[in-house]
Amino acid sequence: MSYPPPPGGQPNPYQEQPQQPPQPGYGYPQQGVPPQGGYGYPQQPPAGGYPAPPGTVQANNGYLNIPYLGTVRVATMGQRFLARLVDGLIIGALNSIIIFAGVGGAIGLTADAEDCGTYLDPGYEACVNENAEQALGGIAAMFAMLALFAVLLLLYEWLMIAFKGATVGKMVLGLKVVREADGRLPGVGGGFIRYIIPVVGAFLCYIGAVLVYLSPFFDNSGKLQGWHDRAAGTVVIKK
Repeated sequence: MSYPPPPGGQPNPYQEQPQQPPQPGYGYPQQGVPPQGGYGYPQQPPAGGYPAPPGTVQANNGYLNIPYLGTVRVATMGQRFLARLVDGLIIGALNSIIIFAGVGGAIGLTADAEDCGTYLDPGYEACVNENAEQALGGIAAMFAMLALFAVLLLLYEWLMIAFKGATVGKMVLGLKVVREADGRLPGVGGGFIRYIIPVVGAFLCYIGAVLVYLSPFFDNSGKLQGWHDRAAGTVVIKK
């Protein structure tokens, strides 16, 4: 219901005023008007689509998306082989030093038996027995050193991967072992699992260990994960 305008042409305050169409701008988006870019509205996806989710291989081209690390390059089998070769040369050199020292000492003690004279000399038998005991003691010491070296080798491979993500050979080649799930270091558990699987395989005339080290060739995902990597949830990347 409307009232006539008062005298003087002034608008009637009681008369309903026509509604004005809403103006575009801040506030709720208008019907039929596409929202403008800005805060509060979803942005268009980047060119080429959204980035690949973590843990996926980009077109099987040697790159891998790992959380907190981004896109990283997977280490090639050639790089891993060279890293293993460097470690093998270092370990082999130390092992040879221990063996040569033990065998050389035993040979030296055996040669000293000639100083005992002949079997006709007094005390010859006691002298020979003493030298033989010393030679046996040297050989026993050598095997003890080898056993200690094996323990240190276990700790070297295990703990270096656990806390550094790389042995000396991998450091030389610029490689690193990380967890595929979050890009962190393998830790004590992951490092032990990754090391012990080839060791168990070595009991089968070392054929099992060779198969474990060659198993990345059997991985068709492009990650080059060996059986020991899959068990530990790790991947080897190039830094």
